[in-house]
Amino acid sequence: MLIVGGGPAGASTAFQLARRGVRVRVLDRAQFPRSKACAECLSPQASRILADMGVLDSLEPRAARMHGITVRSPNGSVATGDYAASHGFKAFRDYGLSVRREVLDVSLVDAARGAGARVDEGVRVSDIVQDGGVVRGVSVRDHAGRVTELRAAITVGADGLRSLVARRAGLSRAWPWPRRIAIVAHYRNVSSVTDRVELHVERDGFVGIADVGDGVTTVAAVFPRARAREFRGDTAGFLRDWLASKPHLKPRFTTAVVDGEVHTTGPFASHARRAWTPGAFLVGDAADFFDPFTGEGIYAGLRGGELVADFALQALESSSPKAAEDAGRAYDAARRAEFGGKWRVEQLVGLGVASPFIMNRATRAMSAQKSLADLLAGVTGDFVPAHTVLRPGFLASLMIA
Repeated sequence: MLIVGGGPAGASTAFQLARRGVRVRVLDRAQFPRSKACAECLSPQASRILADMGVLDSLEPRAARMHGITVRSPNGSVATGDYAASHGFKAFRDYGLSVRREVLDVSLVDAARGAGARVDEGVRVSDIVQDGGVVRGVSVRDHAGRVTELRAAITVGADGLRSLVARRAGLSRAWPWPRRIAIVAHYRNVSSVTDRVELHVERDGFVGIADVGDGVTTVAAVFPRARAREFRGDTAGFLRDWLASKPHLKPRFTTAVVDGEVHTTGPFASHARRAWTPGAFLVGDAADFFDPFTGEGIYAGLRGGELVADFALQALESSSPKAAEDAGRAYDAARRAEFGGKWRVEQLVGLGVASPFIMNRATRAMSAQKSLADLLAGVTGDFVPAHTVLRPGFLASLMIA
């Protein structure tokens, strides 16, 4: 089996399959460790999967603990939701983790290797190989431009937001809204950093701020795609000036300095019309990425790896093309059951972030009634069922204050 992409989704998939005795080969164009445009937050429930993969104990000392989420709306209202709360739902841990991708990805790749997967770094996949409408593997291009075909019974696309596997298989599509892009940087000497993920919603964008350990803070700012031309050539300068333009953020970044590369990524809001095609499956951001505000991409990749492994194995062991296609359809159904509620929450949050009126009202309501914020934090933390915040009563409560 071939897996294109060695990030959280690819490494999780490889780990799950390899420990069941499947011959797995992972291909990634990067060399690990690598810097990555990412908010770098792992929900409390992600720790369950990290523990299962055997990496939680080694990761925790190198990560920061996040005990909840703080949201600031455009009018300055502030609400804080805690993971450990009185709503009756319990996560695997009472806190999430925030850790640099340079640390996380190496741990996950090593876990996949330890389970028996082969991981090839620095490999550029240039296309998929198809025969009669069935994916039969991928083509890779070396530094000299030579192309080699690597064939496999099943190929898994875990290659992120702009997945080559999804595009070449004709599965990818972009939602028309919201079309956002992000600037992500690490800073040192940011003041007043807390043990909660901060989300500051402004009228011209929003920014997430989180401690990632070792005195480093991740800053992930998201803007409408139309603003991309404003920061071409000086992305770091644009981010610095934007932060300085916000009176409540400017003092916190007065002595802050960028640590490492400044990345851009996006546009977001992509969704595969289905997460499989004969001979291939999609997992993680390759299958679905709506908007980064709720910050659960890493968990979705890790959990998606657990899900896809079951159905990829069914397809691998199937005795007929129909049985393999049945496995693909069952995988899509399992994804909807697992993530469907969260997709609806993400869409509602995206609507709120785009509307200062809605964001101001909702944040004020959560500030006045903390239980609302705790429930929403639990849903984004992946341990409170999404339906608890999709109920008409809950949604009405956000607009009443």
